[in-house]
Amino acid sequence: MRAVKAADPRVKLRVAAIDEPNEVRPYGREVCWRIRQGDARNYSAAAQAINRSNADIVNVQHEFGLYGTWAGDVYDDHLRPLLEALRKPVVTTLHTVPPDPTPSMREAIRSTIQLSAATVVMADAAAGILASKYGVEEAPVVIPHGMPAIQPHGRVRMKEKLGVAGRTIISTFGLVDPRKGIEFMIEAMRTIVARHPSALYLVAGQTHPEVRRHNGEVYRNTLVETVKRLGLEQNVSFIDEYMAQRDIIELLLASDVYVTPYLDPQQITSGTLAYALGAGKAIVSTPYLHAREALGDGRGILVAFRDPGALAEAVHSLLENPDRKQALESASYAYAADMSWPRTGEHWLALMRLVASAAQRNSSRSAA
Repeated sequence: MRAVKAADPRVKLRVAAIDEPNEVRPYGREVCWRIRQGDARNYSAAAQAINRSNADIVNVQHEFGLYGTWAGDVYDDHLRPLLEALRKPVVTTLHTVPPDPTPSMREAIRSTIQLSAATVVMADAAAGILASKYGVEEAPVVIPHGMPAIQPHGRVRMKEKLGVAGRTIISTFGLVDPRKGIEFMIEAMRTIVARHPSALYLVAGQTHPEVRRHNGEVYRNTLVETVKRLGLEQNVSFIDEYMAQRDIIELLLASDVYVTPYLDPQQITSGTLAYALGAGKAIVSTPYLHAREALGDGRGILVAFRDPGALAEAVHSLLENPDRKQALESASYAYAADMSWPRTGEHWLALMRLVASAAQRNSSRSAA
């Protein structure tokens, strides 16, 4: 939203926020409507409220958990009634495009695309998956996951600010859940510390709210116990708090190596990876779809899933070869140069205007 406003301050933006069940969040004035997650009627009611507004266009940021519920492997889609009730043109952003969808997931994505004036994905790989696995003939618009425009400097100063001066910082940030594979990076730290005693692995971010609701802090507690079992209390630290954008940038600027040890090979989008690229970080990652695309051509180091030894060796190769580390940092920053939010906001604004003007022309023809 800030990026679109930066591209044109005259644009007015409002939000329909999705609240978790039994939780009401305090929002700013930009939130005009609230949807109770999991309550199908709430989605339709939101559509009617938006219809009564003077909004020109609606952007749906789609993630399965936000717009439906699961009964085993069957997905009950709550977005479809919202889209069917809307009388405004819709641009839908697909954050997840599973390459092996269940029939109900496939149908949910297909209906969402059919009921949207345009569809956006964040990686080229997603476009191919929509064609081959979902039978979607019309190519989506590819707009990369945005990130702040970050100037990659001041590592020593930022380490001092964060109270980790003199340490070699390896970091992972984002909502913590078992799909992140953080335990494998913690295991890798045992080997890394043997050769780099000053190394500190910072795991920043709260537990994913869905994970916490269903399982409490079981996963985080397991990670903490692993750190104790391996005697790594001085080399692994958890920042268990919500990461505002400023906090994320400061952590990245202080980091020497960024790691995404994720476990899902089909993950199509990673906002944390996008941020790390934008900050010009040397990145070690498992080869999930987004990482394979973003870190290809030598922009990062890809290692096998669930392999602490490979993670450790990749980190060693960077810490012990400053020239290689610097080359990866430069390659990351150059790759992300056109993906920062000021530029991404311009792409978004252009698409929104195109769709809105087409809808107005069609409406005028229908009225005539």
